[in-house]
Amino acid sequence: MDHEQIPPAPAAPPEVKVPSTKIHLISGGSAGLVSAFTLQPLDLLKTRLQQQRRTNTGLKTSITKELKKLANIRDLWRGVLPSTLRTSVGAGLYFTILSQTRTYIASLKKVSEKSSSSVLPKLSHAENLATGFVVRAAVGVITMPITIIKTRFESNLYNYNSMYEGFEGIYNEGGGPKGSFKNFFKGTAATLARDCPYAGLYVLFYESFKNDVIPSLLVPFRRSIHDNYLASVTNSSSAVLAASVATTITAPFDAIKTRLQLIVSVGRPPTIWTATKQIISEPGGVKNLFNGLSLRLGRKGLSAGISWCIYEELLKFL
Repeated sequence: MDHEQIPPAPAAPPEVKVPSTKIHLISGGSAGLVSAFTLQPLDLLKTRLQQQRRTNTGLKTSITKELKKLANIRDLWRGVLPSTLRTSVGAGLYFTILSQTRTYIASLKKVSEKSSSSVLPKLSHAENLATGFVVRAAVGVITMPITIIKTRFESNLYNYNSMYEGFEGIYNEGGGPKGSFKNFFKGTAATLARDCPYAGLYVLFYESFKNDVIPSLLVPFRRSIHDNYLASVTNSSSAVLAASVATTITAPFDAIKTRLQLIVSVGRPPTIWTATKQIISEPGGVKNLFNGLSLRLGRKGLSAGISWCIYEELLKFL
């Protein structure tokens, strides 16, 4: 009697390697470092466009006028040290915590999906929005002291010669007999009001563009472009588009944040409302809330394209 052949057991699905925390830190920090150094001139010009205007002289600045004030081309990279420090540390922490949070949420689901162009898990729109929002709030508070130093260096209202001098000046300002660490958290509320919605919206739009919109647009090119290049194009273009949308929506809070961090207050510190009224009362009115938007769009779009592309490619490489 012939024995029935027992069908072979189905092959186990290949184990998906989850990048370690160290790899996320290295990838995120490297991505932040490259983008911060490359795009520092745009950040510097944006900060100077958002400085307080002198209503008594009717002074109205522009990108061309600010460029003419520079003594040499190297001045465009003034503040690059605190900028790269803040961005590399902030990006490393942000990408790491965000990825770990998203991976944890994905692990709670019965079915875990991944994008064809990424090793990161796919989440719902609400989960993308919430994780980006919460993680950015935590990282924003941690890096706030470096953010203020960066803003002061980029403006032409302060002439700090070193980061130590900047920290000392900020700590001792205010007219009191003793310094205060509270000075390092000026504009925190406005910064979080800008960065948290921005980060939440960014992750939401980035994942939507990466998983739904861009792949459908690239269908005609799938046969002629290698998968690795296709993934890079998908991730970079999704990052640029997502950054542009989120940046435009949160632009007013960026102007308010910069103003709060440049004001030297004696006595009661300025609030978001007083800074907003001051900005609107200057020549230009409500349009002042969108000062530097074009530069921020360029900076954020390019930064997101560079950072997320480098980050995702390093994750796959490492």
